Amino acid sequence: MTATSTALPASARGSFSRPLVRHGRQLVLTLSGLLVLAGLWQLGIWQLQQSLPLARMLAPVPALETLVELVGSGEILGDVLASLRRVLLSLCLALAVGIPVGLAVGFWQRFDAATSGAFQFLRMISPLSWMPIAVMIFGIGDSPVYFLLCMGAVWPVILNTAAGVRNLDPRWLILAQSMSASRSELLLRVVLPGILGSVLTGTRLAIGMIWVLLVPCEMLGVTSGLGYFILDTRDRLAYSELMAAILLIGMLGYLLDSLARQVQRRWA
Repeated sequence: MTATSTALPASARGSFSRPLVRHGRQLVLTLSGLLVLAGLWQLGIWQLQQSLPLARMLAPVPALETLVELVGSGEILGDVLASLRRVLLSLCLALAVGIPVGLAVGFWQRFDAATSGAFQFLRMISPLSWMPIAVMIFGIGDSPVYFLLCMGAVWPVILNTAAGVRNLDPRWLILAQSMSASRSELLLRVVLPGILGSVLTGTRLAIGMIWVLLVPCEMLGVTSGLGYFILDTRDRLAYSELMAAILLIGMLGYLLDSLARQVQRRWA
């Protein structure tokens, strides 16, 4: 009786191994870039220590050790959760405003013509420029933070939603109308699925904008969040904790962008 070989063909083995090799190569390159960045950081600290001995507290090793202590003790977790809550709520506000406005801009040329100048004017103003006005109107607390974050995040949502509407295949709309689709059916079954990729692109850009603006906005008198934590470490002269917080901000921002990128790849 002849034994039947269960070994995979060489072509099949190659098709399985190629993605692993590609991901492994990407991981090596990513880690190499991070190691180079850490090396440049340490070189900069050594140079700075010649004139400022206190700079040794800003070095990579003390910062990493302090970060492990802060996370392990849970001391910084409350501030992290407060910041993430502000990110989520601000993103929801930006989507709630940006998607309907983007749909209107994309569908109605007159509305686009009437608002494009004003939108471009407002978009070019840094959201941080509104800080004094936001505090004057909303007072101290979370409200001005949400306003400023939403002001930065809403524009990529509007622009990408409008671009998605303009790029819709008109034959889809004609076909839906020929089948007597109602306006709600047209919106829910044709338009929104067709622009989902553009909306997710705008969402990813909005998350990045919110995360960049978050720390300075959390210095507006709030009593929690990573921005508040940085101010507190400065006042206590706890510079290793300050650098640990900066490291954590970078890590969390990277994770948020990676998550948004995965969602975009999955659903776009």
